[in-house]
Amino acid sequence: MRATKKRQLVIKKSIAPSVSVIRTVHYGQCLKNHAANIGLYAVDGCREFMASGDDGTRGALTCAACGCHRNFHRRDVDEIA
Repeated sequence: MRATKKRQLVIKKSIAPSVSVIRTVHYGQCLKNHAANIGLYAVDGCREFMASGDDGTRGALTCAACGCHRNFHRRDVDEIA
């Protein structure tokens, strides 16, 4: 018989008035290691993520410059309170 793990959801409620935070996400240079299969480290030099398609399509997650998925690009988050 397998034991099941219990998961607990914790919701923190703030007493202070809510503050709106605006987050903007920018995807920078590509960090994909193209030489990993031979034990080396080499990146392609792509400096910024540019979507190859419109929002809501598969192309929105693929870089038009290097062809890599958006997850390989450096994620920079700016928060404005």
